[in-house]
Amino acid sequence: MAQVFLRKNEERRIKNGHLWVFSNEFGKITGNAENGDIVELFESNGNPLGSGFYNKNSLIGVRLFHPSFNGDFGEYASERIAGAYSLRKALYPNRNSFRLVFSESDYLPGLIIDKFNDSYVLQVYSAGMEKNIDAIVNVLKNLMNAQTIFTHNESYFRKLEGLSDEDKVYFGGIKEEIIDDGKLKYRINFNETQKTGFFFDQCDNREFIEKLVKDKSVLDAFCNSGGFGMHAAHAGAGQVTFVDASDAEINNVKINYELNNLTAEKEFIKADVFDFLEKSISENKKFDVVMLDPPAFAKSRKSLPSAIKGYIKLNRLALEIVNENGFLVTSSCSYHLKENDFTEAVSLAAAKSGRKIQQIYFNGASLDHPRIPAMEETSYLKFAIFKIS
Repeated sequence: MAQVFLRKNEERRIKNGHLWVFSNEFGKITGNAENGDIVELFESNGNPLGSGFYNKNSLIGVRLFHPSFNGDFGEYASERIAGAYSLRKALYPNRNSFRLVFSESDYLPGLIIDKFNDSYVLQVYSAGMEKNIDAIVNVLKNLMNAQTIFTHNESYFRKLEGLSDEDKVYFGGIKEEIIDDGKLKYRINFNETQKTGFFFDQCDNREFIEKLVKDKSVLDAFCNSGGFGMHAAHAGAGQVTFVDASDAEINNVKINYELNNLTAEKEFIKADVFDFLEKSISENKKFDVVMLDPPAFAKSRKSLPSAIKGYIKLNRLALEIVNENGFLVTSSCSYHLKENDFTEAVSLAAAKSGRKIQQIYFNGASLDHPRIPAMEETSYLKFAIFKIS
């Protein structure tokens, strides 16, 4: 096994629990290491720091996952996935669909596994996990009794690792699934959906908003599968408007709404959310609760300044159509945008719109997305609720 030695004084962050070693922190490398190989990491003085996946083509040169690995990766993956499943079932005993593996947070770096009943959708974005994908597939077949296993990779992250952009069916055939989040059902058509097929990270937050919506008019913007709006309808909202720019998503929300026998008055609108908000302002159309769950505006640190402007504009427009004593429910899934930047963007939006706000709730991703305290990269979702006056 090849050995990677850090430059002098580069070990503190790793000793504190961070799992990424950047290539500019390398000192010397002994032995032959190919992309995706497991290597041993050492301080400059020779003290061991752990084992991880090596990639000479990536800024993240080593992704640590074990204090001192020298065994069979398939056995290791089986132990980690079994533990991850046990945790999720303890947290969500009545659900069969959730995020089973959350990459570094489950010490399987560069691997996302979402479980949809007996279908398993993977995102692979590290060279090491790509090299060991057959071991992962075997674990899912033998341990989890998977009937379908396929990848739905996001090309941006794979390109950072020097990996080609491709999806593959490893076992079974892609089939439509009907899942539930503990209260509501969703049809998942994997040929139409984004990323792995469903945003499990907002499940706990969708349930929380039920406290605020009784008899209220609600806007679910960037509605995707309709989770926020449907939970509002389930909790007794008087009227729910769903807005998304995707025809496929709007059609899917219609199906999901009927699937759950929801009775609240509803409206489904295919439109760009910014355009919809501006039109609502011009028509003086308002809502008691406005919910925003946009895609990531900042894919990289370089794009952060323009992303912040986007969040300010989005929340300013939304605030202008919230009724007095209503609520703004707003999110960001850009991990480059930190919590303080996010809340400051909403504060600036409030100042620009002339609204007074009180933050009454803040949360991150759902419990099936554990985080590593020393790794801010594992804590990407910001979710906040503001009372408006």
